[in-house]
Amino acid sequence: MALQLGDDAPDFTAESTDGPIKFHEYLGSSWGVLFSHPKDFTPVCTTELGRVAALKPEFDKRNVKVVGLSVDSLDSHKGWVGDIKETQGHALNFPLVADHDKKVANLYGMIHPNASDTFTVRSVFVIGPDKKIKLTLTYPASTGRNFDEVLRVIDSLQLTAKHKVATPSDWKQGGDVIIVPSLNDADAKGLFPDGWKTVKPYLRLVPQPKS
Repeated sequence: MALQLGDDAPDFTAESTDGPIKFHEYLGSSWGVLFSHPKDFTPVCTTELGRVAALKPEFDKRNVKVVGLSVDSLDSHKGWVGDIKETQGHALNFPLVADHDKKVANLYGMIHPNASDTFTVRSVFVIGPDKKIKLTLTYPASTGRNFDEVLRVIDSLQLTAKHKVATPSDWKQGGDVIIVPSLNDADAKGLFPDGWKTVKPYLRLVPQPKS
């Protein structure tokens, strides 16, 4: 069965470009992003890894550790790293797991036989500090991922984990948020003393709470 939101993120030990990695131990108390690549030396993957390397300060700011994965060998990964730096202008600065035996890919359901019975699809898993899966995204092999969207979702997940709010469509950091319907007006006054805008009784907008 495919992993679902709220499931435990499977732990694993594997070789990576940063040396052996024990996944849960590596994440520690941080959030995590695990994302897979169909194959080394492929054009879309090369752009994605370069983009994540460029965005690493943004992930660091959010206390998020990023781990990539491809089903090729560690030697292949090491050869690919040079191409990523040369073509994307950013050196790999996070672990890229070598999953040649597809152990991790199978643990996380990254291989979709109707798409390819050999290569992983472009999966993304966001994992909380409690080691539970908070988000899953699956892209076809031909479509590069939007990592600004991954950061946006992480901002929402971290905000809504702390406050009794949800984020509306297309929300970005600093935008108004929604008071969760399970919170009645009387209790909401204690949490949001400056008030809110009631669009409908179930749709109450309030400025984003400060962390």
